[in-house]
Amino acid sequence: MSSSKTVKLAYRPFGLISGMAGGLVAGAIFKQVWRRVSDKDDAPDALQSEYPWRELLLAAALQGAVYAVVKAAVDRGGAIAFERWTGEWPGD
Repeated sequence: MSSSKTVKLAYRPFGLISGMAGGLVAGAIFKQVWRRVSDKDDAPDALQSEYPWRELLLAAALQGAVYAVVKAAVDRGGAIAFERWTGEWPGD
């Protein structure tokens, strides 16, 4: 097994745990952002008929943006920490 494959395999559990933590953080951030941009505490769900399309799509776009930014930050931060601990970059 090559060094690159070994590093990627070693990073996998680390990446999984940091990804789960990032998801929790992203959810909390989205809830706070939604409370500031909407007069409702909870974002609309696609199956809730009382919300108009505009509000539903705005919530979905905002949630996607928050999750993407948090995922990128967590992935990069995790890779940097992994490299500091092992001396190997997990993505190459």
